[in-house]
Amino acid sequence: MPRAESAAALLGHEGEAAALYFRALPQLFTAAVAVLPAFAFDRRNRRPPADPVNACLSLAYALLTRTFASALSIAGLDPWKGVYHVERPGRPALVLDLIEPFRPLLADSAVLMALNNGELGPDDFVFAAGGCNLKPKARRALVQAYERRLDQETTHPVFGYQIAMRRLIQVQARLFAKFVAGEIPRYPHYVPR
Repeated sequence: MPRAESAAALLGHEGEAAALYFRALPQLFTAAVAVLPAFAFDRRNRRPPADPVNACLSLAYALLTRTFASALSIAGLDPWKGVYHVERPGRPALVLDLIEPFRPLLADSAVLMALNNGELGPDDFVFAAGGCNLKPKARRALVQAYERRLDQETTHPVFGYQIAMRRLIQVQARLFAKFVAGEIPRYPHYVPR
């Protein structure tokens, strides 16, 4: 597997991969969602999100960030001290390091589930100050979709037993703490089958 020669090169590869991923994301919309102009999506944007899909992704990423920050704190780690992401005020760098592989599995899939199942519609969003936000009812619907995704089970990569995604995050945080402490030789990443 090729390696990046520097952190800057790695960031460049990550940016290119993200652009490709987000360009392909609309292919996962159902036909009913894909034809709605409100859900036209061509790229990821934020601060503020400019359209309903980006607003949903931003909220889902915030939920995932909170979930990981809690799990890392419980495992005795400082969510603000990163390995890969640069430490900056208001930015939980370690959380951002560890959530990357979980974004599509939990956050993006919750957004897709809510859109494709009709839990969110074009009228569930408000546009103001150059951005788009979810109305309160839509926020609740997306949080519920995210919570359902956390409750779904998977097989743990090390232990081989069935575990809810919510619990998997907690176990992964503890395994990362053990890796940092030198108690295990490598951090076992979760890779779905």
